[in-house]
Amino acid sequence: MEVSQEQAAARTPRRAAWLVVPRRRTYPGARSWVPVALGLLALAPIALAAVQALRASRGHFLLDYWHVLAKTTSDDGTLSFGALFSYHLDQPFAMPSVLFWLDAKVLGGDNRALTVLTVLLLCATVLMLRAMVPASVGRVKRTSLTLLFAFLLLSSHLGELWLQGTNGVSWVPALSLSVLALLFVHRGRFWSACVAAVLACACFGVAFPVWPALALVCWLAGERTWRVVGLLVAGVVVLGSWWVTKPAGPQSLATTALDPDGRLAVVGAALGSLWTVDVAEIAVIAGGAAGAVALLAIGTSIRRRAGGSAESTRPDAGWIGLLAYSLGLALLLALGRTTSAVPGGNVALISRYAIVTALCTSAVAAILVLRRPAWPARYVAVGAVAVALATHAIGGGKLAAAERNYAPLEVVAVALRVNAVEALTALQIQPDVVPAARALGAYPFTDEFTLGCGSYELGSSIDLGGVPAQASQGVVDTPVTGGALLSGWASIQGAAAECVLVVDATGTVRGGGVVGLPRPDVQAPGVAGGPVGWRAVAEPGAAALQVLVRRDGSFYSLPTS
Repeated sequence: MEVSQEQAAARTPRRAAWLVVPRRRTYPGARSWVPVALGLLALAPIALAAVQALRASRGHFLLDYWHVLAKTTSDDGTLSFGALFSYHLDQPFAMPSVLFWLDAKVLGGDNRALTVLTVLLLCATVLMLRAMVPASVGRVKRTSLTLLFAFLLLSSHLGELWLQGTNGVSWVPALSLSVLALLFVHRGRFWSACVAAVLACACFGVAFPVWPALALVCWLAGERTWRVVGLLVAGVVVLGSWWVTKPAGPQSLATTALDPDGRLAVVGAALGSLWTVDVAEIAVIAGGAAGAVALLAIGTSIRRRAGGSAESTRPDAGWIGLLAYSLGLALLLALGRTTSAVPGGNVALISRYAIVTALCTSAVAAILVLRRPAWPARYVAVGAVAVALATHAIGGGKLAAAERNYAPLEVVAVALRVNAVEALTALQIQPDVVPAARALGAYPFTDEFTLGCGSYELGSSIDLGGVPAQASQGVVDTPVTGGALLSGWASIQGAAAECVLVVDATGTVRGGGVVGLPRPDVQAPGVAGGPVGWRAVAEPGAAALQVLVRRDGSFYSLPTS
């Protein structure tokens, strides 16, 4: 019997009005603001890193830059090509050596050029990771992951890489090229991946683990067997060649002891150092959790691939390769960094090693999103923002610590300019780099060099008759000797000095240095632990010297302890 519409409606139980959920209409572009907002937020760490890189010190202060420049440059400033293939820190260093020389030759030894280059390479790495995320996951999820990559790879925790370009150029080119190789092989561009891996190995030893990672990606993606075997053989050849040709003895900061506990702690610290500032144990615990997740993800992919076709493992093969590469980096660090009394401390508490954590965390996040397509986009976005902001906030303390540690090294510029051999040796700078740096016209051998004390520069005169006998508070901790590294502290009416100069008996400026350094050992009333420290260097051979500090246009003499 046919039922009318009215009868059918009468038989249908009615729902209470408050249970009826109106169907939401969707309009094209109604939620397009979400990926736009996430994309704009992703620019925040990039902008902050760029500003910090541009505001970094003009000169290079780390011993590695000057050591490499002295080794690869003759006294007349020409590049020694043979020296490019020698080792630095027992590892290949050809490409960074060329960049150091070009920076000195073309840009006048400007540290900021290399710090900006480091930030640009990290931005490129973020884009490479984004390119590995398939568009099929949706705009919101893809942009959320991009935001996370940006906050992790340009976290303030990693500020050491763009405060002194020596650190950035030593590490980042090799890491960026390794990620590029993984991107290429993930997309089936085998030979391009091989070229990128070779270039990465010419940068630094941190690229060595990329070869087995590339082989794993090829196998998971179902590539031909000869490619998998070829990559493994290439990795063995590269590692074997390095081992045979590297300098004899243990690696820099390595120990020959077995030390399984210490090495395991370093692996954990490398994988978790992004989650602490000064507590190494937190890094080890976080790294242990990250390592467990990484091994579980890699093991799952291997089991799936071994039990069937490559269809189920091909989509995230590149990310599994990045996880394997991160674990390889952690193992390399465990071989070369096990001298700290704190378990994992010499890795967990050094800023630049947090990039290993950043790569591992990026890979874990991408794999979770790819393997859980049913996760709502809003959950992925909220999770990415939460992790991004948390890691960035934690890194603020590490950035401040790196700035404090580098500030005393700014006196290197004065020591180089006056060729103070004793001071340079104390600062671990090779004095024999001075002729090459001078020939190249690298800072501080440029017109931009300054003592930072107004119009007073080397050779200027000061009327000592108007200088008070001594500052209200302060002292020179070291003998005031020409060519030596001088240090002390000064406070003028409770305020730190604006600059420091070293003059002879005639008032001629013979040296200078840096002020505003922390002195936690100073317990004078009103200045306890404040930034009242200073370091200075004067010309070798200068006699009858005294140290002057300046504040509000007036000079004050400091007594010697």
